Amino acid sequence: MELLLILGPTAVGKTEISLALAEEIGAEIISADSMQVYRGMDIGTAKPAPAERARVPHHLIDVVDPEEEFSAGRFVQLADEAIEDVGRRGKIPLVVGGTGMYVRALLEGIFGGPGADFRLREGLAETELKEPGALHKMLKNVDVKAADRIHPSDARRIIRALEVYEKTGKTISENQRQWCGEGSEGGRYDYKIAGLAMPRPELYRRIDTRVENMMENGLLEEVKTLRENGCTRELPSMQALGYKQLLAHLDGELGLDEAVRLIKRDTRRYAKRQFTWFNAQKNVAWIDVSGQNFASSVALVKKALDISNNFR
Repeated sequence: MELLLILGPTAVGKTEISLALAEEIGAEIISADSMQVYRGMDIGTAKPAPAERARVPHHLIDVVDPEEEFSAGRFVQLADEAIEDVGRRGKIPLVVGGTGMYVRALLEGIFGGPGADFRLREGLAETELKEPGALHKMLKNVDVKAADRIHPSDARRIIRALEVYEKTGKTISENQRQWCGEGSEGGRYDYKIAGLAMPRPELYRRIDTRVENMMENGLLEEVKTLRENGCTRELPSMQALGYKQLLAHLDGELGLDEAVRLIKRDTRRYAKRQFTWFNAQKNVAWIDVSGQNFASSVALVKKALDISNNFR
């Protein structure tokens, strides 16, 4: 089955364009977003609103509680099931998202890696506790690519990268290149990808505006509710942009203005990391959607995905 994909950094306009395209061609949307899978995390993840999801069926949104872990492997499993279901009903699966690891795992396969070594993990965690930032420095010494890709505060992913290196003798970047099939034409699906982009200054302005709108729409109240329901800062879900910073505010570590400033800054940095993933993805037809009216943007995406007016 051939997949159609729309990817791009946060705030570039994927939701609006994918909705219009899906309605036009009779598609259902498979979300490739690592945080929209969590229930109750709606505002901060820019989850499609109920009215938007009523227009077009969406899959892989609200599938686990924030207390549950969710992996790229589970994403691939659920995405495969959704794609098969959509195709069986005569609809077109349209994968939309900004989590580059999920997109690559779906298209090329996934590196499972060695099993967990809990003694090693505990030792690394103790090292980080004694000297914050030490693990990221360790990772940078052995795997610069992974260190550039993983945020210094994302201890869970840093520890996994160091664990893979310790257990396999190869960096996680090297292992991922192998499971991604770099240099080969093989893959799990035939596909066409349209990538949405715009100049960084314009994208960063859109990010700042989006964060301000999230705050006006009740992001702080959403985080308070999650906290009251038992979501702690240690949960992987609570490392999401916006949630981590506002939990620090609620714990008295940051003023509200400073928390919002950090959300904007960290979201801009995340967009930069997204481009790193996307630039390594093969066969992307990139579209600069800046300065385009909405109809023109949709038309350019249709052209990039080789969709004719009689596609349905």
